[in-house]
Amino acid sequence: MTRRVAVIGGGSSGLACIKSCLGEGLEPVCYESSDDIGGLWRFKENPEPDRASIYHSVIINTSKEMMCFSDFPIPANFPNYMHNSLIMDYFRMYADHFQLTKHIRFNTKVLQVRQRSDFSHSGQWDVETENKDGKTEKHIFDAVMICIGHHCHPNLPLHDFPGIDTFKGTYFHSRDYKTPEEWRNKKAVVIGIGNSGGDIAVELSRVTKQLYLSTRRGAWILNRVGDNGFPLDLHFKRVLDFVQLILPFGVFCGLAERQLNQRFDHALYNLKPKHRLFSQHPTVNDELPNRILSGTVQVKPNIRRLQGSSVEFDDGSVVEDVDLVVFATGYRFSFPFLASHVTSVSGNKASLYKYVFPPELERPTLAIIGLVQPLGAIMPISEMQARWATRVFKGCTKLPSVASMLKDVQCKQETMAKRYVPSQRHTIQVDYLNYMDEIAGLLGVRPNIPRLLLTDPRLGLKVLFGPGTPYQYRLKGPGKWAGARQAIFTQWERVAQPMQTRPCDDPKTKRSYMWPLILSAAVVGWAAYVNRNNFPAYLHDPTALLDKMKVYLPAQ
Repeated sequence: MTRRVAVIGGGSSGLACIKSCLGEGLEPVCYESSDDIGGLWRFKENPEPDRASIYHSVIINTSKEMMCFSDFPIPANFPNYMHNSLIMDYFRMYADHFQLTKHIRFNTKVLQVRQRSDFSHSGQWDVETENKDGKTEKHIFDAVMICIGHHCHPNLPLHDFPGIDTFKGTYFHSRDYKTPEEWRNKKAVVIGIGNSGGDIAVELSRVTKQLYLSTRRGAWILNRVGDNGFPLDLHFKRVLDFVQLILPFGVFCGLAERQLNQRFDHALYNLKPKHRLFSQHPTVNDELPNRILSGTVQVKPNIRRLQGSSVEFDDGSVVEDVDLVVFATGYRFSFPFLASHVTSVSGNKASLYKYVFPPELERPTLAIIGLVQPLGAIMPISEMQARWATRVFKGCTKLPSVASMLKDVQCKQETMAKRYVPSQRHTIQVDYLNYMDEIAGLLGVRPNIPRLLLTDPRLGLKVLFGPGTPYQYRLKGPGKWAGARQAIFTQWERVAQPMQTRPCDDPKTKRSYMWPLILSAAVVGWAAYVNRNNFPAYLHDPTALLDKMKVYLPAQ
């Protein structure tokens, strides 16, 4: 019989899970609590409880070639960094192309996921659901994939801000922010300098009387636009990962920090943190330095207390008549429909093998997909996890022993604790290429670069020295895609196309005499050095030098 798989959540991870199930001959049934796909990326004016929510202007921080699903390139005419509405367009194209929507039960909430009484033998689950009319149903599934993300429950640490109960203005979490217009000519404070905090501060600063950006630690600020105008993340390459492996952590951070400070001096802009660049999830923001330079954003330390309409910061400075405080203080994740003995969450930490499988389950039939915070794009990672999980469900790929899995979990936690500053934000961090290669190795789809260099040198060089695009994981093994090689060879064309919006004839290059002059000067200097002992004689009688040069000239 065909094995049935419950997929909880219809966002980007859920779509990848449905497709992976279909590719392995499994029968997916996806439960989506709202009326549409898209998850985090679907903008709604009014946030829904226990659901991710974004503001209207959100543009993704990862470029299209790095964030696409591995066998479905984003259209060439789409911009490299897409607005949330275009991301939704892409998801709809993907769902339509692979006929995924018919497997989704919209407006259906999952109430409970429990192991069946014979779980040790069958590995099956009882899944209880509720539709929009309040009708509940129970279903039996052979496996479950949880794809609810980690941006559902806002972290609002009001206890850390004395006097917040006396504040006369408005305060809310960043998930409740939508547009800036109502705060025109007001004073606003944004707490937190993550990606949401930076974006909201910049947007509000265009209309507010003054914007104050409060940060405890500061942050390193990355730019979407990389060298030569290409998207920054296209510079994340395997060869760079190799350099990172051989250099000491501090040296590698120092080189990157120096490059960031060449754009703008983080200390001068009052942003420089005490931690190293790769010890915190970096903030991507092209405009923040410009807003600070123009004075519309002022960077402040942590808030000491609030009193009425005034805000006092740790440096003793006080801002009066504050109208708005936005808490861009992150999120907490949990799985309320799961029993705690299946997998527990404490302090935003969950014990999961490779961030996917609860290691102590008797049968590996539950997978949590997309519960990572990558230095890179999440969509290809969720897809890779889904491809691996479905192979495990089928029995084609085996997990190691419980002891081995627990050891791996502990090792990852210790590595993360050494590298990152302590924070609930840094419990599920992964480096994009390293993690993709790790899961791809378990699945059998990791590119074999030495072999590629021998059998297909052009492709091998592009994989080694080019960006680590997701197509590389469709070149071989389960789920191999015939179009992967061509997608890799044409990826730079798709990067360039959306910017080619007017004819732009390059002027003909004029012949430059700079290098001939430099070479001539070098030759003259060398000749002068060789004949330095005879130089006074040549000055007295230049014909002697000419006679000597005639030896090297062609005969008349």
